[in-house]
Amino acid sequence: MPCLLAALILLTPRLAVALLWYFTHWFDGLFSTLLVPIIGFLVAPTTLLWYSAVHHWFGGTWTLWPVIGLVVAVAIDLSALGHRRFSSRRS
Repeated sequence: MPCLLAALILLTPRLAVALLWYFTHWFDGLFSTLLVPIIGFLVAPTTLLWYSAVHHWFGGTWTLWPVIGLVVAVAIDLSALGHRRFSSRRS
């Protein structure tokens, strides 16, 4: 089941954020304003998920592995943005 959830998050991060927001208390107390999660949902959903995972699983401590995970999450989000720009130019 955790592997299925990880595949769902990588394939559809916005759906995963919406499901976590609606059905769990995953994001409670992580952000001081509602603006940050909304921007994260729209622009960088994988990074938002990883940031919240670090706070839950690693206690908010940014050591080597959480930072490497953050770099990977940002790369996933940026690659999706770049792919959308490239595909809109070809049309």
